[in-house]
Amino acid sequence: MRSKLLYSMIVALCLTLIAGMSWAGETVKISAQQPITGRFAFAGKHIHQGLADSLAYANEQGGIGGQKIEYIYDDTGYDLKRAVAAFKKVMAKESPVMNYGESTGEGKALAPEINNSYKIVYGSTSFSEELADRSKNPYMFVSGPTYAQQFGILLKYIAANPKTKGKKATVAFFYSDTEFGRDPIPYAREMAKKLGVEVVAEEITKVGAVDISSQILDLKRHNPDYCIFQGYVVPPIPAVIQGARDFGLKTTFMGTFWAMTKMLLGKLGPDGDGYMGVTPYAYWQQSDVPMIKAIQEYGKKHHPDVTYRPQSYMQGWFTGMVFVKLAKMCKEKGLPITGPNLKDMIPQVKDWDTGNFAGKISFKDSNATGVGKVYVAKGGDFVPASDWIYLH
Repeated sequence: MRSKLLYSMIVALCLTLIAGMSWAGETVKISAQQPITGRFAFAGKHIHQGLADSLAYANEQGGIGGQKIEYIYDDTGYDLKRAVAAFKKVMAKESPVMNYGESTGEGKALAPEINNSYKIVYGSTSFSEELADRSKNPYMFVSGPTYAQQFGILLKYIAANPKTKGKKATVAFFYSDTEFGRDPIPYAREMAKKLGVEVVAEEITKVGAVDISSQILDLKRHNPDYCIFQGYVVPPIPAVIQGARDFGLKTTFMGTFWAMTKMLLGKLGPDGDGYMGVTPYAYWQQSDVPMIKAIQEYGKKHHPDVTYRPQSYMQGWFTGMVFVKLAKMCKEKGLPITGPNLKDMIPQVKDWDTGNFAGKISFKDSNATGVGKVYVAKGGDFVPASDWIYLH
């Protein structure tokens, strides 16, 4: 009886160890819950296509040492319950070794189970500081600098470019009263103090706020050199900039990743020129960047009707690059491609040269890159205003 019990335990242990492994000859399975429809679809459909294309491109380049990558996805409609259910379903059915999630909410909801049960490397649309915290979430990474790090990059640029020589640069933070809006603000206050940049105002709005007259009047009163938006995609940014211009303010307005789109420039019109911000990736029009050139060539071959890819597409593409990088590192070390082994590779990514697509990547103190570039809008496009700025 005891020998039968022992045999059963050994079989169960072996099955547990085998689950989620990717062996030579098998495909490396990567799953995703994508917001292809719903209120985030304006970005989600591009993120999905970017990740799909990045993994397909890697397969064309030989895959993971000869192993092909299999991409399995579900559309969640940007619904958290659907996303969590889709994740659990694909884990039970396919046992992927890496996953892409639709939101910060999904990552936070699944974090305990990913850490304790699923043990799968997880990337997502999010730039959340919490999800990049290696001590709490070692299986998770963000595809660029966190929102806090993005503020840090902008503040480093501001500190180095005061409007008046010999005088401290001044800045206002303009953010939504949401988790998305508030996430980087405590860090930003500390970073500004450290860099000698004076925070003269903080303007906060409700989501979808139409009347922002009191915030504009306060900006007029403080007249900051720079103003950084956080927690918005388009509204109320055009109205704020237009209002500031009507008052004759010379403030330079800046945005973090989601407010650095061609869509926003289209809404700003003539007010767009001079708008600045930070992004972790090169833009579509930068064909002198080797990876952008590769993306364009891949597009001509597989999507001949597409003439432009937004930054959300680049986020998906870059996440695919990270997934492939981690899997190749396992392969090179002779390790099975498993969630735990892939997780152990994240802190070992050091000075990875992305060919100017996303700077040199190191996941040093956290599972975020801590690097971005400042761009300025000119004639309806973004052009570099700085080299890569590193926080590490």
